[in-house]
Amino acid sequence: MLKTTDNPAAVPPPVPGAYSHVVRLDSGDGSLLFLSGQIALGDDGEVVGPDDMTAQSHRVMEIIEAILAAHGAGWDDVVNIRTFLTDMDRLAEYGAVRRQYIKGDPPTSTTVEVSRLFKPGALLEVEVTAALG
Repeated sequence: MLKTTDNPAAVPPPVPGAYSHVVRLDSGDGSLLFLSGQIALGDDGEVVGPDDMTAQSHRVMEIIEAILAAHGAGWDDVVNIRTFLTDMDRLAEYGAVRRQYIKGDPPTSTTVEVSRLFKPGALLEVEVTAALG
C-alpha cells in the first residue's frame, strides 16, 4: 500500500507543517482518500460568510469538491462524512446545502455539536473519506 499526502493548489493552503488536506492510500484494489476537516476559508485565509451557515456550508462543500476532483473523485465516491457544528439548531441550514452536493444514496454520517472551532467565526467543519476503484 502506498501512502501519499497532498495539498491541492485549488484550495486555501493548510498551516505549513500542521496537517495535509488529504492522505491517499493506494493499493492494487483501489484508493482511499482521507480529507482533513475543512472550514469556510476564502483565498485570503479569512472565514467566508460570518454568521451565515448557508454561505459557509457552500464554501466548505466547494473546497471538499475541489480536493476530491484533484484526485479524480467526486461526491459519489464519498463513503463517510463527519460534521462538526457550533450550533446544532442550525443543522437544517447545513443539511439543505449538503443535499445539493450529495445526491443518491448518502454516505455514512456523523454530526456533532462542538463549543468552537479552531478559527473564530467558523460555524462548521466537515471531513470526508472517499473510496476509489
